[in-house]
Amino acid sequence: MTERPGPRATAGLLLPDPDDPVAGPFWAGCAAGELRVQACGVCGRRRMPPRPMCPACHSLAAGWDTMFGRATVWSFAVPHPPLLPAYAARAPYAVLVVTLDDDPTIRLVGDAAAGQPPDAFAIGDAVEVAFERVADDVVLPRWRPVTEP
Repeated sequence: MTERPGPRATAGLLLPDPDDPVAGPFWAGCAAGELRVQACGVCGRRRMPPRPMCPACHSLAAGWDTMFGRATVWSFAVPHPPLLPAYAARAPYAVLVVTLDDDPTIRLVGDAAAGQPPDAFAIGDAVEVAFERVADDVVLPRWRPVTEP
């Protein structure tokens, strides 16, 4: 059994592995400007975070659905120091838990997009995804208030 590498860091930020064999298509979608969610290849149930087996039917078959990119704030927190140095430099900032409009059973966690003050969000607000490159090979989905209806 090979050991999976731990989280990597760039400029002090903990980053995902875009080559992860299970979650790689999610990160490839982010790099392409698409929000993708894993879906079972047998029963169609969407799941996040991605995993090798469907929790509903136990199938190992999986595909990826491209989502619209709009969501509703389900919860949020505003971290304050003490934090890891790279995060303390950004504080205060909003970390959001959102439910996707396409499939409210899917919740994603992500930071507010660049330039969004932490008080720009409230539970129930409409938000949309904004993709931000944080390293040469990593693009993260972040959230901003919906600018158009």
